[in-house]
Amino acid sequence: MTSTPRRFPLPRLIGLALWLVLLTLLSVWMGAQVPRWLPVSASSAAPLVDGLFGFETAVATFVFVGVVSVMVWVVLFNRAEKYDISDAEPIEGNTTLEITWTVIPLVLVMAIAAYTIQVNRQIGLIGPMDHAHGPALGGGEVQVIARQWSWEFRYPVAGVSSTELHLPLDRRLGLQLESDDVIHGFYVPAFRLKQQVIPGRSITLFITPTRAGRYRLRDSEYSGTWFAANQADVVVESEEAYQSWLSRAARLPLQPGLSDAAREFAQQRSGERPSGYATIQPAPPPLVNVPGSNTLPHDG
Repeated sequence: MTSTPRRFPLPRLIGLALWLVLLTLLSVWMGAQVPRWLPVSASSAAPLVDGLFGFETAVATFVFVGVVSVMVWVVLFNRAEKYDISDAEPIEGNTTLEITWTVIPLVLVMAIAAYTIQVNRQIGLIGPMDHAHGPALGGGEVQVIARQWSWEFRYPVAGVSSTELHLPLDRRLGLQLESDDVIHGFYVPAFRLKQQVIPGRSITLFITPTRAGRYRLRDSEYSGTWFAANQADVVVESEEAYQSWLSRAARLPLQPGLSDAAREFAQQRSGERPSGYATIQPAPPPLVNVPGSNTLPHDG
């Protein structure tokens, strides 16, 4: 005697379809919320990274809510009766179910991989990185020097140095990244680009800022005691304002730049700010034309 295959009743199939539609809409909505969770998008690469993150968030939402929904449904509607201690029905396997829960994760992972490759290819076309072992800009625009624990930005053509980074709006500009000591990480969250700065190497990072404003550069690598304080302002301004800043900065005398690490270390050595941890002595503050945003006079 052969048994007829079990079929789902129509109301249950309709309920399953509605659940999948609602789950898909929720996942898409969660993916669309990603830009609200992140800093403002301020570079040509940022929308590409945000789109990838949004897609991954949507997929993760679909998987998480889907699995939790099934668990809740099983607990609420497929529990054994109270005081029922009998053995469950013996089931050796379900080939269809096993194929399904193998294929679905495979498809999701391959979709994420394909999207990631596409985004990396697009970012590559923008040209954010060009690794080199020597000066890569050929007279270049901005030389970025990372130290324990301060940033210095040199503009060789204009003869300007600063401890805050100025960039022109909507213009692709190369940053020549160098380290004087250990590995640092050049990371501006609003740009969505991060690059390790490795001692003994000169690495060129190309950036196209797309939104005027003041942002924050952070050291994303653990580089010692004061690495969290190794930050600097990044000012994105119009081409006219950028050229005006370079012109005015070139006329300023050299003076010690900003270095929270050097200041706090001096306070520690003098006893003004005692500390129980051991540290190395920070590099002295670099001599720059522009130590900070409040030191450069405005036109007029």
